[in-house]
Amino acid sequence: MSTDERIEKIERQLVRMRWFNRCLIICIFLSLVIGLTFLLVRSSVKEIRANSFIIEDENGKQRALFGVRLGGPCLVLMDEYGKPNAHLVALKDSCTLSLSDDNNEACIVMGVYKHGPSLTLADENGKPSASLSVNKDNSVLSLHGENGETRAGLAVFENKPNLSLTDENGKERAGMNVGKIGPYLMLSDENCVPVWTAP
Repeated sequence: MSTDERIEKIERQLVRMRWFNRCLIICIFLSLVIGLTFLLVRSSVKEIRANSFIIEDENGKQRALFGVRLGGPCLVLMDEYGKPNAHLVALKDSCTLSLSDDNNEACIVMGVYKHGPSLTLADENGKPSASLSVNKDNSVLSLHGENGETRAGLAVFENKPNLSLTDENGKERAGMNVGKIGPYLMLSDENCVPVWTAP
C-alpha cells in the first residue's frame, strides 16, 4: 500500500472516528444528565455529593464508573466482563478520550493538551500505527512501523509542507518540501549523507 493510500485510509478512519466520538460523548452526557435528573426528582434531593458513582448491570457487574481520579473527573465504561473499553479524563492541562479493544489495549487515544489536540491510532499490541497532532506552529501526521517507530511523516511547519521518509533505524532517507523558492527533494544513504538533491 502506497503512502497516499495509507493517508487516504487514515483520513477516512478519522472522519468515522470523529462521528463516533461525538455520538459517544453526547450519549454519555445525556445518560448522566437524565439519570441524575431522575434521581434528584424522585428522591427530592437538591444536591448529591459523592467521590464516585458506580453503575452495575442486572447481574451486579460494574459497567460504568463516574468519579474523580488523578485530580480530575473521570468516566470509565466497561464491557460485560468488567474490562474498561472507554476512558474520559479531564485534568488541569488536558482532556483525554481513550478507546480500548478486547485485550484492554488502547487503540484510539484522542486528547486536547496544553500544546494542542492530538489523535493516536494503535495496533492490536498497543503500538502506535498513526498519529496526528496540531499546535501553534505546525501540524504533523506520522505513520509508524511495526515496532512503533516513525517511518513516514507529513507536516506543515510555518506554512511550509514537508514529507519525510525514514528507514527502520529511524534515519531520514528521503525528504521533500516546498518553500518560497520552490520544491526541494533530498535522498540520503544509511548514514544520512545526501546522495542526490533537486534542484
